[in-house]
Amino acid sequence: MQIRDSLEALVDRAIADAIQDGSLVLDEAPPAALERPRDAANGDWACTAALRCAKAAKGNPRQIAQAIVDHLPANDLVAAADIAGPGFINFRLADSALQGVVAAVRAERDSYGKGTVPEGERRVNLEYISANPTGPMHVGHGRWAALGDSMARVMRHGGYEVFEEFYVNDHGTQMDVFGNSIAVRYLQLLGRDAAMPEDCYGGAYVTDLAQAIIDRDGDKYLELPEDERRIALREIGYREMLEAQRSLLERFHTTFDRWFSERDLYIEDGDGQTAVSRALQAMRDKGYVYEEDGATWFASTEFGDDKDRVLIKANGELTYFMSDVAYHYDKIGRGFDRLIDIWGADHHGYIKRCEAMMEAWGRPGMLEVVLGQLVNLLRDGQPVRMSKRTGEMVTFQELVDEVGVDATRFLMLSRSSDQMIDFDIEAAKKQDSSNPVYYVQYAHARICSLLRKAAGSDEGTADELAARAIPDDADLAVLTDPSELALMRKLDDFGELIALAARDRAPFRLTHYAQELAALFHQFYTNCHIVGEEPALQDARLALADAARIVLALTLSLLGVSAPERM
Repeated sequence: MQIRDSLEALVDRAIADAIQDGSLVLDEAPPAALERPRDAANGDWACTAALRCAKAAKGNPRQIAQAIVDHLPANDLVAAADIAGPGFINFRLADSALQGVVAAVRAERDSYGKGTVPEGERRVNLEYISANPTGPMHVGHGRWAALGDSMARVMRHGGYEVFEEFYVNDHGTQMDVFGNSIAVRYLQLLGRDAAMPEDCYGGAYVTDLAQAIIDRDGDKYLELPEDERRIALREIGYREMLEAQRSLLERFHTTFDRWFSERDLYIEDGDGQTAVSRALQAMRDKGYVYEEDGATWFASTEFGDDKDRVLIKANGELTYFMSDVAYHYDKIGRGFDRLIDIWGADHHGYIKRCEAMMEAWGRPGMLEVVLGQLVNLLRDGQPVRMSKRTGEMVTFQELVDEVGVDATRFLMLSRSSDQMIDFDIEAAKKQDSSNPVYYVQYAHARICSLLRKAAGSDEGTADELAARAIPDDADLAVLTDPSELALMRKLDDFGELIALAARDRAPFRLTHYAQELAALFHQFYTNCHIVGEEPALQDARLALADAARIVLALTLSLLGVSAPERM
């Protein structure tokens, strides 16, 4: 249990006892609901319960606050409880409470800060990236990869069961255009006269794909009729692009529980039904589908959309929205409690119709859309729009190749998803304290170096070295220096950080926390001599450093970033 939880339980007990003996006259006890004081000099935690219940209790908030303080049970947690201002209660924690955090971190290790989520809210389908398999992923896809993967990691640590899904847009017109583009380049490379149509994918990667096919298979596709050749080359190109996406994302530490093919929505089952036809019928059964001007419509205006949406065009062609209807209906059928989709910010106008779709099935609020803003790519402060290699856009692959996985992920996660990111390539490559990921990783590596020195050995992992260097019975009561207490307070914040970041889908907060924790460790390291101190103090300070190492590594792992032991 985190310190905040224990302290809130004490305050709740005090309020209940005050009501029971008549010191407070209330029909319902207000929750403690502690918060951090704006000024750290006022204490560790503040309680506003007296202010919040003053009207109901028909009393002076300061007198109510005094009654709460007077009824606090005996405990080892609170060193002082002061009443301030109009009725705030400021709590100062006993040093022993903070020292207990060190022991908890070292005992719980990777489980430190784990939370729980009630049944009925726990099972989450998280869909993100969903790049078309018709070209290389752009830098924005990289941001959504970092965001989705880290969101899943944080939510799992917070107690959710998260199923990660990549929706493969492999059905429809864009796939035929892609196949035709490859076919034209294939013919051109083999010396045949073929003009690239206006509606095409003209990037250099299409020529590269065509050349790779020739290198492997020669000119055998020339013998096929035009339509068969286009389909055959489309399918080869599709498999190549999809495999390239998988490979890059795995390198980026991003994996999925399922790659869902849009084509599967159109496969008939034993009853001759498809996922599309079943979803359409379910919506029709609810009374929200009608026919007009030869087209099939969804009456989304009944749920606040600005206009009704076409599901099937008059020529019989299904809209992209119809595929989305079927896909989300399929997700509902898989028993999730909540669906979370991460989309690019340019899809903002698409949200209302999808919310309407969920309402039509009696699932209002089940779909949650997180919009990811794009990335402004810079080099030494100047905008970068073109790849030096191809003269086209800089791809996600090229960015990772130049900057590396760790720096790319950390910086992509450094701001809230609804904010643009200015990503400076040269700044991201710097190996100094100006680079936040380097700064955090260096703190971790510095602690590992400290453990090697204390253990008198270069052999073994940081965990093994810590076990050798720090006795199990280290007396933590000697940790009373202000920089030690500040570091322990920050370690105690981790559980609440996880709970809120998971609830708010906000993994960016962990990048800020990691930097703050690293800064406090460096401050502690500067102010407090460790190796060479008298044994009891050395052991305790090593234990504190080791706890900081564990939480730094855990925070980085939830961001999908490595925690090197040597730098």
